[in-house]
Amino acid sequence: MKYYLIVLILISGLLMSCGGSKKIVNTEQTNQTTVAKEEVKGEIVIKRNAPEVETDMMDTPKEEPKKETLVVPNTDVKPNDGIMVDTPIPAKKPLEAFDHASYNDLVATYVSDQGNVNYNGFKKNWSTLRKYIKALGENMPTDQWTTEDKLAYWMNAYNAMTVDLILRNYPLESIKDIKDPWGQRFWKLGDKYYNLEEIEHKILRKMGDARIHFGINCASFSCPPLLNEAFTAQKVDAQLDLLAKRFVNDKKRNTITTNSIEISEIFNWFAKDFKTNGSLIDFLNKYSDTPIAEDAKKRYKDYNWSLNK
Repeated sequence: MKYYLIVLILISGLLMSCGGSKKIVNTEQTNQTTVAKEEVKGEIVIKRNAPEVETDMMDTPKEEPKKETLVVPNTDVKPNDGIMVDTPIPAKKPLEAFDHASYNDLVATYVSDQGNVNYNGFKKNWSTLRKYIKALGENMPTDQWTTEDKLAYWMNAYNAMTVDLILRNYPLESIKDIKDPWGQRFWKLGDKYYNLEEIEHKILRKMGDARIHFGINCASFSCPPLLNEAFTAQKVDAQLDLLAKRFVNDKKRNTITTNSIEISEIFNWFAKDFKTNGSLIDFLNKYSDTPIAEDAKKRYKDYNWSLNK
């Protein structure tokens, strides 16, 4: 009996020293809450909403709370659209069917604002000119090209080939020093060889725009001056208007008063082209700074075939 009391006292003391230490007896999972049963000083205490697992061990990581995913509404979807399908963005159509940049660089460098051509300079960069003409031959106009693209292509081709023709025979004083200059077939475009005559009369003139006569250059003084920039589809209409106005009002090539005009042979050689929408006087009055009477006296200037250098 004495020993029994001693053991009982020791057990009681041990329990007292433990104080409020907690020990998880077990956990029970209910439908809505997790119930943890704890024994504190010999009593069972029930805690609701406790973590599913609790332990006295410091090294055991607690379960990370679940991360919520934020859903942002798609404002691009219209009501009743259903499933959104990515629509590919169509590629932008090129502004120009053909890139005339290399020719533009050449004429900007070797042609003055007045249209005088530095043929010696051109000859030093002749290979670039020939590469441009070769590129023209590898990219012929198609039915999908706009009228503006075709105009720019054929006028640039004519002018580049004329410069090439002069360089093939340089030095010389006039394009007429070359035998049959407009009939020479040096340039292959696509599957055939072209000459300047064919490009002018069978292609450009048939496009029905008389202003082409101010855009193409015959390497001569009396010709409309060679433009020192390439024609482009985006600018060709404005470029031809500018050249028409410049040429008609150029006192070196045309002398215009209200009652009499002395004008370039170009208006005589290609009279039909300038009369498609009225008389020749009607055409000239569209660009002339001086109004011309319908019954004005008319004569043509002698043509100067000296090289435009």
